[in-house]
Amino acid sequence: MYEKKASRPIPKRSFRARILRHALVVSLILSVALGMGVVGYHLFAGLDWIDSLLEASMILGGMGPTQALHSTGAKLFASFYSLFSGLVFIGTASLLLAPFVHRLLHSFHFEEEL
Repeated sequence: MYEKKASRPIPKRSFRARILRHALVVSLILSVALGMGVVGYHLFAGLDWIDSLLEASMILGGMGPTQALHSTGAKLFASFYSLFSGLVFIGTASLLLAPFVHRLLHSFHFEEEL
């Protein structure tokens, strides 16, 4: 996916395109994760769509819940969704940082021919 150690770093235009591709993948992952949360809170907690969106957004963003949940199914869903959201956060942060970290490390290891 990325250039090899012996090759030159890619031009800035290609690097910006790589960052954009990563951002699009992250946006897709976050959209799917948010959609799963909205549907889950709507079905399991009986919240209306806007409250489900708020609850899922707050959990996915790491802010915490906004409403008390009363049913066992809603509490189980919220606990699993919270764990899932933590993993999504770590994964998407890694995807966003990967091009920058790779370029930095590549600049240290690239051996230019004399």
